[in-house]
Amino acid sequence: MATWWPEVTSPPVRTAQAVIFLVPMVHTTTAALPPQEVLARAKQFFAERVPNSSAYPEKEGPTFLVLRGQGGEEVTLSAVAADGGARIRASTLFFDQALDRFLSTLPLTDEVRVA
Repeated sequence: MATWWPEVTSPPVRTAQAVIFLVPMVHTTTAALPPQEVLARAKQFFAERVPNSSAYPEKEGPTFLVLRGQGGEEVTLSAVAADGGARIRASTLFFDQALDRFLSTLPLTDEVRVA
């Protein structure tokens, strides 16, 4: 019987399960806010507005934030100055819906691209 979860040493399996569970969702966009404001809003949003699976700062710096949440899952965000605002890149395995919700609260100047 074949298993849907590949061995750790095997190359990624190109199935729906592999896309959902093995490949992080990477979101990129730009916003009309300074990078520090984007990161501050992310900390507040994931602590207060994601009731069943909050995430809290684990590591942070002037241009990045790593949040750790339910079951050890993480959200990573980076925000750097670009064209009077911030270029944002965020990735996660578990918090993709919450991350989309967070990005929708920002004054975006470009569409959100997900890869």
